[in-house]
Amino acid sequence: MSQHGVSGNPEPPIPTGSSSPKMKISPKLNRWSMGRALRSGGVKLDRPIRRTDNTHFRQATESNETEEDDKKTSAIDVEITAGKSIYLISDGTGWTAEHSVNAALGQFEDYSVNRGSSVNTHLFSWVEDEEKLIEIINQAAKEGAMCFYTLANPLMAKSAKQACDQCGVLSVDILGPIIEGIASHLGVSPSGLTRGAAGRVKTLNDAYFKRIEAIEFTIKQDDGTLPENLSKADIVLVGVSRTGKTPLSTYIAQKGYKVANVPFVMGVEPPRTLFDVEPRKVFALKIQLVVLQAIRRTRARTLGVDTQAENNYSGIDPVRKELDFASRIFAENPGWAVIDVTNKAIEETAAVILRLYHDGRDSTTSVPCISQRY
Repeated sequence: MSQHGVSGNPEPPIPTGSSSPKMKISPKLNRWSMGRALRSGGVKLDRPIRRTDNTHFRQATESNETEEDDKKTSAIDVEITAGKSIYLISDGTGWTAEHSVNAALGQFEDYSVNRGSSVNTHLFSWVEDEEKLIEIINQAAKEGAMCFYTLANPLMAKSAKQACDQCGVLSVDILGPIIEGIASHLGVSPSGLTRGAAGRVKTLNDAYFKRIEAIEFTIKQDDGTLPENLSKADIVLVGVSRTGKTPLSTYIAQKGYKVANVPFVMGVEPPRTLFDVEPRKVFALKIQLVVLQAIRRTRARTLGVDTQAENNYSGIDPVRKELDFASRIFAENPGWAVIDVTNKAIEETAAVILRLYHDGRDSTTSVPCISQRY
């Protein structure tokens, strides 16, 4: 979080010349993190790996930790199986394929951890000729990979399907069924144009520059900076420190919305310009006391602050008072939507905010308080 702003977000001081203490992470969180690491292939573990041919070997490591240290810091002791590969083929950036597959892979975290099997995804963007497409699929066959593709040109999609079938590669056409469904609903045929085709460049550029403008605005408005510009924001997020306002703002901004966020600090009145913003644009983030306290305690210890500063920032009483302070402001502004972000992913909270934002924009009434629903 930014250290500047009208309200001065109560971040604990960062000490100089001291090292951060090692943190103890809960087994559940560590298990989830391990699943993500194995799934993405971004972390390699210093553990035995079982190949499909039953040979064993150990990965090389540069760590000088002793075996005793490994026992203390390792929360999961599993045998790693050789990872499987997934090929993502797109005639554009590959954003659709990448995010669709990653969302689906999120349902297999336990598989990754229990079997110790990593899933490696390989993205192939801007594949617009059949020769390159076939080359990629042949490589997938050699590696025993699965293929997902998003190809707007129906001939390319057909070639991909045929090549995968001939090579024995399991494949999924992500866009095909969706395009066919929309074509049937609208009663018209799709254009079949790729993302970079002539005639579509201007539309893409317009959307691109809109996102850039939104991101730049959001960065400048982070942590209560420039309160005089709050009226220019599409969405305003408010809440106490460590409720995820900054990452949530950035995520929504990438979708083309100008987002500002204002921290609520005990004893500091929010800027008056906040209350001039249309209520439907303001979203108040609330979080459970014990969860916020744990997040702040982890933050304080990561920064290596002293005990007194840590207690002032993450102690149960200070945190409770700060949440009560924010709740009173929420109650005084019933037009604000109140969203409980406890244990919610950023994507999940963003989806709720954007749906309510558009519902409120299409309605003549103010957005109701929804803290009980979300």
